[in-house]
Amino acid sequence: MSKKMRKKSSKSPSRKATKSAAKKAGARKTSAGRTGAKKAASKKASAKKARAKKTSAKKATARKTTTRAKTPKKRRPATAPRAKASGGPVSAALDGLVEGVQAPAFVLPRDGGGQISLKDFAGQKLVLFFYPRADTPGCTLEAISFTRLADAFAEHGTITIGVSADPITAQESFKNKHNLTVPLASDEKRGMLHAYGVWGKKSMYGKTFEGILRTTFLIGPDGRIARIWRNVKVDGHAEDVLAAAQAL
Repeated sequence: MSKKMRKKSSKSPSRKATKSAAKKAGARKTSAGRTGAKKAASKKASAKKARAKKTSAKKATARKTTTRAKTPKKRRPATAPRAKASGGPVSAALDGLVEGVQAPAFVLPRDGGGQISLKDFAGQKLVLFFYPRADTPGCTLEAISFTRLADAFAEHGTITIGVSADPITAQESFKNKHNLTVPLASDEKRGMLHAYGVWGKKSMYGKTFEGILRTTFLIGPDGRIARIWRNVKVDGHAEDVLAAAQAL
């Protein structure tokens, strides 16, 4: 063999080396293929989970909507509203307190000392007339009218009580000055005024303010409100209330 041929033979790779290289290349391709397949499978599984989660959320929303649609609204019973703390008109009480409902309970200080309450008159007819302010013209005329008819009310088993937010000292002065015989109660904290819905917005001489809305209630022996007079006009009012008490 010539030197030239020996050189070529020495430079050419052996069959074993070629096979080894081919095996390694094949192994790399296989490994890469497996890795790609795993990634694709993982991506597919994640997408499937996301779709399942979205579908579950939609079903839950649909169930909630169906439940809301089927659940009927609860109706409030027609009962008298509870007394609320003072401070501002209570239109809800005014709208909610109607004839036929139970009269809200109350306990108030009265003229001459002591207290007066709804339960004191259980089994009797009771008139509550709410007036804005003691010793003002309209309130004076109203209180005098009820005093004048006090005996007629008593003949029909009816007690009459005047209520305002004036302090007891003002009520007693008012009573003594005009020789009133009807009991007068003081609700300075306005709890009863709110409960009966007689405290609200008023207007006079172009000015708007809050105060007592002149109102009268006739309560039956069963403790339920038999009649309500709102926005009372004083002239002839006591006579109208007496007629209603006689008919009750």
